Amino acid sequence: MRPYAGGMSRKPYPSDLSEEEWAFVAPYLTLMTEDAPQREHSLREVFNALRWLARAGAPWRMLPNDFPPWAAVYQQFRRWSDAGCFEALVSDMRPIIRAGQGRQEQPSAVVLDGRTLQSTCESGPRAGYDGYKRRKGSKVHMAVDTLGHLIELTVTPANEQERSQVKQLCEAVQRATGEKVEVAWADQGYTGEQAKEDAAAAGIELRVVKLPEAKKGFVLLPRRWVVERSFAWLARFRRLSRDFERLPEVLASLHFVVFAMLMLPQTMMFLGASQSS
Repeated sequence: MRPYAGGMSRKPYPSDLSEEEWAFVAPYLTLMTEDAPQREHSLREVFNALRWLARAGAPWRMLPNDFPPWAAVYQQFRRWSDAGCFEALVSDMRPIIRAGQGRQEQPSAVVLDGRTLQSTCESGPRAGYDGYKRRKGSKVHMAVDTLGHLIELTVTPANEQERSQVKQLCEAVQRATGEKVEVAWADQGYTGEQAKEDAAAAGIELRVVKLPEAKKGFVLLPRRWVVERSFAWLARFRRLSRDFERLPEVLASLHFVVFAMLMLPQTMMFLGASQSS
């Protein structure tokens, strides 16, 4: 057992941060000093609780009692979200992983797609109906690099078309990468002159990858499989199996939390390799 703030101790969960991971993450999450009078709970334990919730999929109020109180975890999560902490963390880890795999630090190409999440009683009031998926819920529009790591996303009702989010996504991608992206790959949901013009306005060429006309069975589409693999990564985190959030900004932030969890082990591996060489 390791010590927990307040004199208690607990057994570690599989989702807990290691010492090295916390040393890397702590500067991004420290909005005030650890000894500030307002600080009642360990930041590390609050983040561990958030990671556990994302992985296990439990409601906020059902956080185990050996974590800080759920209200404190949620409150701190919203502070981190409003400050852009998770976006900054993912944005800084992405170049490290890319460089470790012999890529340029910032991508020149991205892949766009959307995933529809079934609504729940919490998210139902803002849900829309996706006629193609035959599902009522929210649609998460994502832009990932060619390694599948998240760059930007938007959340809309499920009836919103993918092509309508091209302008916002492409502008956000260029801000996040320093105007380095030249090409965006997408599926047939992004077909249309307006989508091409919206991407071109941000300096990006939109290339639509179409299915073969004589399709039979599963077809692996060039470039498009990257974002599908990213969706498969997200499926491992039960909190993102449906839209359980009352607010779309909470759902968006949890996606960055999950990608931070996915990318952190790779980041530590490449940092360790660079330090030992």
